[in-house]
Amino acid sequence: MSALSRRSFLAAGAGLLAGKCIRAAQARAFFERTGLALGLQLYTVREDLEKDFDATLNAISHIGYQTVELAGLQDRSPQDWRKALDHAGLRCPSAHVPARSSGAEASLSGDLALLADQCHTIGIYTLVCPMINIPERFPLEPAPGESSGDSLARIVSAMTAEDWKANADFLNLKGAALNRLGLHLAYHNHNFEFTPLTGSTGFDLLLQGTDPALVSFQMDAGWVVAAGADPGALLKKYPKRFTAMHVKDVKASTHPNFRLQQDPCEVGRGMIDWKTVLAAAYGAGVREFYVEQESPFSIPPLDAVAISFTYLNRLTA
Repeated sequence: MSALSRRSFLAAGAGLLAGKCIRAAQARAFFERTGLALGLQLYTVREDLEKDFDATLNAISHIGYQTVELAGLQDRSPQDWRKALDHAGLRCPSAHVPARSSGAEASLSGDLALLADQCHTIGIYTLVCPMINIPERFPLEPAPGESSGDSLARIVSAMTAEDWKANADFLNLKGAALNRLGLHLAYHNHNFEFTPLTGSTGFDLLLQGTDPALVSFQMDAGWVVAAGADPGALLKKYPKRFTAMHVKDVKASTHPNFRLQQDPCEVGRGMIDWKTVLAAAYGAGVREFYVEQESPFSIPPLDAVAISFTYLNRLTA
């Protein structure tokens, strides 16, 4: 064999080996390959937590979840949360905190120093605003006979571009304050933010009006689809703006709307192509993933999140 032929043979063999390695890596499950934790938004199992707090956390850990995301302290102290999470072998890097609250619940409009102390005790480093800061000219409570979804749809349809820009300013202000306290702020979407607004949407204005250094976004893929939008297209349009995702599936019977309506199901049993969405999310900079499922449930919530975990833990992307 000539030297040239030998070099060609070796190069071809190296190419085949590299191709096999790439294919083998691609064949590995997404969360195994990326080394990322798969978490659970605790809103999904809130009723179980109320019935048996410690047993529910232990069950979540036993399923295989490594992280959880809080949706309120549920009348427990940060110290109690940290002790229970440590006992269950879970981490809690993220929590949902509203823009405003009418009671004793912590909010972004309240004592941020106290809120930061609570977060540091639990191990939280990201606070997620799960709802717009509704302009004060609108009442927070639904009108008589009106559902919360209908109320939000009515309010959002009356909001102006200036209202959405004011929301972006609010997020920038709170993001800067939380940054100084060692925390990061993100915003979580529903479907009402996608209501058309003179060639744009409120969500576009939030993304365009917030400082990437101060505010990131947590995409709820289920609500994006419920709005008739495409998660992959949104990730491509705003690369590196989304750092977290709610992995939420919806049935094909879900019709596009802007009023908090969807037909929920376990992840992998709905209409979302998770192989494509997870790959797009990772490529766009998403590094935190939390399973969440809306009610009503056809089976017990802990059984539902176990099905979602099994599907995602095996999924290649």
